[in-house]
Amino acid sequence: MNSEDQEACKYVHPDENALLKLAKTRMPFGKYEGYLLVDLPEPYVVWFSQKGFPQGELGELLRMVYEIKVNGLEYLFTPLKD
Repeated sequence: MNSEDQEACKYVHPDENALLKLAKTRMPFGKYEGYLLVDLPEPYVVWFSQKGFPQGELGELLRMVYEIKVNGLEYLFTPLKD
C-alpha cells in the first residue's frame, strides 16, 4: 500500500453494525440458501450485480457483499466470524 492509500485509509471507518449484519445474515433462497452472505461465492454475487439485486434490505446487503468481494476486503469479516 502506498502512502496515499495509507493516508486515505485513515478516514475510512466501516460501519461496524453493517459489517455485523452482513456477517450474520444468511441467504434466504436459491442455490446457496442458508449460506452466510459473506460466504457466497464471488461469481454468484457478480451474477446478481449483472442481473439485478433483489429489492429491499437483502439487495442492499448483497450490494455491500459485492463491493467487499470485488475489492478484496473479505478480511474485514475474519474477526466477526469467531
